[in-house]
Amino acid sequence: MANILPNTDKGLITADNAAVVFIDHQPQMIFGVANIERQQLINNVVMLAKGAKEFGVPAVLTAVETESFSGYIWPQLMDVFPGKQPVERTSMNSWDAPKFREAVKATGRKNIIIAGLWTEVCVTWPALNMLTEGYNVYIVEDACGATSPLAHEAAIRRCVQAGAVPMTAIATVLEFQRDWARREHYDAVMGIFREHGGAYGSGIEYAYSIVHKAPQSTRNPHVVKK
Repeated sequence: MANILPNTDKGLITADNAAVVFIDHQPQMIFGVANIERQQLINNVVMLAKGAKEFGVPAVLTAVETESFSGYIWPQLMDVFPGKQPVERTSMNSWDAPKFREAVKATGRKNIIIAGLWTEVCVTWPALNMLTEGYNVYIVEDACGATSPLAHEAAIRRCVQAGAVPMTAIATVLEFQRDWARREHYDAVMGIFREHGGAYGSGIEYAYSIVHKAPQSTRNPHVVKK
């Protein structure tokens, strides 16, 4: 029998039933990441953040020991959410911080999408705790970083064994969109993927500009002189 999670749309997350948590995307933490190319990690995190913002998905940012060790949250991520400040913590486990728990509960959502550093500590521990509190937990694997490929894989296996669901950044944003007939978000989503979607984004740019003869998505268009 299929294990369809409660509080979902027949197993699917939506912009109306989910919240996104960004944990410790800070310079000192990314220095230790060894399971994914670090620029790609930043790209995936920003893509996820922009997707969440476009669809009005509540977002919670949190940081650990900012001025004594970890540094400020990446500017690329902070710029997606102007006016929003991260929940500051001392605990490696964000769920141990009352202000973080309050921020998550204040979203009113039972599906919590997590991206963070490091996977084996600051993602896994709150994920396990949230599962025991009755939340559905989704881990965006390519928006998380660990100190080795093995550490990342072991952490994901541990979370999945406990009931968490693995995701990826592009798939998560597409699940928010779900139907291309939702035209109110179409152009913005295409813009996000064109900028952050890697090969998928290049394919969109080619289809727009070459196949459909739409303007290039640049302030300095490539002009072929005859």
